[in-house]
Amino acid sequence: MARLYVEEWSPEYGASVDTDESLAPSEGEVDVTVEQALPWDPVDGVDDGFPAIAFVDGIRRVDARLTIDDPAAGPTPGICGSFAAGAAVWRREPLSTAVEAVRVQRLAIFTGGATAELPALGHGLSYEIESVTESDPGLLISHFHTQMRRTEAEIALELARSGYFVVADGPISELAAESVVGYIKSHRVSYLPQDVMPIMARLEPGQRTPLFGMPSYKRYSWYQRLSRPAGGHSWSGVVRCEAPQSLGLERAVVLANRTAALLPRFRSEPHIDPRAPQNLVPIGALERQLRARLGDRDLIYRALRAATMGVPA
Repeated sequence: MARLYVEEWSPEYGASVDTDESLAPSEGEVDVTVEQALPWDPVDGVDDGFPAIAFVDGIRRVDARLTIDDPAAGPTPGICGSFAAGAAVWRREPLSTAVEAVRVQRLAIFTGGATAELPALGHGLSYEIESVTESDPGLLISHFHTQMRRTEAEIALELARSGYFVVADGPISELAAESVVGYIKSHRVSYLPQDVMPIMARLEPGQRTPLFGMPSYKRYSWYQRLSRPAGGHSWSGVVRCEAPQSLGLERAVVLANRTAALLPRFRSEPHIDPRAPQNLVPIGALERQLRARLGDRDLIYRALRAATMGVPA
């Protein structure tokens, strides 16, 4: 019987299950038999003692809207944006967590292939000039986000190649070359067919679903539960993880077992994080440090206004 619940996840961040109606089915092909034949049963996680986990994430901010005002061609929109990416590295022995590999980048992006030089801003600020070929202003944010995701991917790959187990916040579309696990906090579609959906209500913290294949995306994926919030529904405290199929099923199972066992210990609480429990404590701490690295937004906006006042493009 369907029941009504109030989410712990703060409404200002959308919803942990974020769809217009009920959880929408995925349109992609899914193979639910790659690890376990039907019917499905929950799988216990396995802590294999891996010594260090690097949680990789990035944050972005639009600092100002720009316009190139050409009396002949008309206005050309642009944006100034800053982003920071890095990793919170948890080490088992001695027990510690530290923020590492932080990179900050500032971009001035214009539409229609246009460019314009920004004068010196002072305060040690500078923006790299880029453009998108299309004239659609909506592509400015998309390009900006893509650049941030590319930087996250570079950091994740470097850490993976240095021997860390990497959990990257978000899908692994740009991380498929190495053993990096993508961590997806909210759900816009259900990748599971109806005949195996009841497993979600049976998952306990530290357990996961069997792996399922996503051939069109060339990855394996699984759901796992971080916690059972009081009064929660069957998807409360559930996240989805994914790993590239290029690793092979045996290696992907090892990573899935590890995340199922270890990630619940990093779950956040509602009094600490409005996206609890899915926004893991190391990721929340990393986000706070990254925001500080971006600098004061009002100061940057005033510097941009002062520097561009009446300056020809």
